[in-house]
Amino acid sequence: MASSDTIQVSSLPLPPMQYVNQYTDEMIRRGRTPRPPPPIQETYHMFGNAFNTEDSIIRPLESQGIKRLYPLHFDRRRELKKLNLSLLANFLDLLDLLVNCPDSPKRAEKVEDLSLLFIHIHHLLNEFRPHQARETLRVMMELQKRQRIETSSRFQRHLDKVMEILQNAVQNLPEPMELDGKLMIETDLITNQERSGNDNANEDPCNVLDRIMCNIVDNM
Repeated sequence: MASSDTIQVSSLPLPPMQYVNQYTDEMIRRGRTPRPPPPIQETYHMFGNAFNTEDSIIRPLESQGIKRLYPLHFDRRRELKKLNLSLLANFLDLLDLLVNCPDSPKRAEKVEDLSLLFIHIHHLLNEFRPHQARETLRVMMELQKRQRIETSSRFQRHLDKVMEILQNAVQNLPEPMELDGKLMIETDLITNQERSGNDNANEDPCNVLDRIMCNIVDNM
């Protein structure tokens, strides 16, 4: 039975501990971390190969000492299909040699041909990387634009609704003369009730001003 615990494996190795120990929280707070290395100006070595900073991101095959199998001006899709068919044909030839003549020297030639075809296929695919990066960036920007437009539209709808509520509230407010008249009427009624000495008025615990405001709100 498989264990329910998922084992996470990092695809990259851990950083060297000599760098980790130099970038602790204490070292960063004290400002004692080493400065980053300066940018490389001329040549550098990576994976055992020498690279020049002036070279293009995708170097041509000739600069790598590899023979080109397709012309300078070509259709990438068509060439990829042709390379795929050539790869399949050479692989079948290699299987035939391994079955019929395992010790034939042509076996090494077929392996080299397959390696050369794989290099060309990878090179053509890598030439699509800048286009892929541009298209990915364009899609991301279009998505951000659409999200911002939707957020702005929702905000505008809420703003219009709030403005409508405020306008309705302002329109429903009573006129100043009407308010003054109601206040005078209510004041006269309360004064008459106090003078008449009505027992019901004595039992009502409401404040005079509270009664006036409640009557005004009920009449709105």
